[in-house]
Amino acid sequence: MRSGPIVLIEDDADDKAIIEEILDDLKVKNKLLWFIKSTDALQYLITTSDQPFLIFCDVNIPGDNGIEHKRQIDQNPYLRRKSIPFVFYSTSVDQETINEVYSEMTVQGFFQKGNTYEEMKTYIRIIVDYWTICRHPNTR
Repeated sequence: MRSGPIVLIEDDADDKAIIEEILDDLKVKNKLLWFIKSTDALQYLITTSDQPFLIFCDVNIPGDNGIEHKRQIDQNPYLRRKSIPFVFYSTSVDQETINEVYSEMTVQGFFQKGNTYEEMKTYIRIIVDYWTICRHPNTR
């Protein structure tokens, strides 16, 4: 497993707790960094020398929503070069939003949060496993 932190941009503390528990159940050793607001996450991403392993982002978050947050990442040359895998993980999923994010930005996935703990665990396991073995620009 790559060692960088997993960045979670999520305003729901209950969802954060579930994701944290799932990562623990899956024995994922990466540190989880939780941001409620996209502006705080963006500031971290711009200023850190860390190479985050993965970004999970909800669509509906305070301030700039998840879509605007991803646009800001795509418009920042430094962050584009970091090539951090970015996955939307949201309760709200509609075809118009899916079409927008895939046609207008660099998104590596859009997943609807599962309805049960086991369903969420399956999705997160698949996402983490995929990015663990996938080759991309920040693969060492």
